[in-house]
Amino acid sequence: MAKITYTDHQGNSKTVDVENGLSVMEGAIQNDVPGIDADCGGSMACATCHVYVEEKWLDKLSKAEDGEIDMIDMAFEPKKNSRLSCQLIVTNELNGLKVTTPKKQS
Repeated sequence: MAKITYTDHQGNSKTVDVENGLSVMEGAIQNDVPGIDADCGGSMACATCHVYVEEKWLDKLSKAEDGEIDMIDMAFEPKKNSRLSCQLIVTNELNGLKVTTPKKQS
């Protein structure tokens, strides 16, 4: 289990425990975190779970696959630290992970 902190563009944050094996998106949905809608249910067919990952965590995440990169290109204000939270699988190594939702998703 890992503690994940979700922050919106205004700085409001919520830290929740997310079970290993779940995605960061699933952790948000199960804990009523605003800003992560997950319209496609995690099938990487939309970008409504788009998040900005705190820079220091980027090297600890698996590399984004081409399909994810394509979806991020269509997301609102993509940045170099953009990821789809449905593709981020929680492990003990991600304890303390911090992500922020884009303005348009709040």
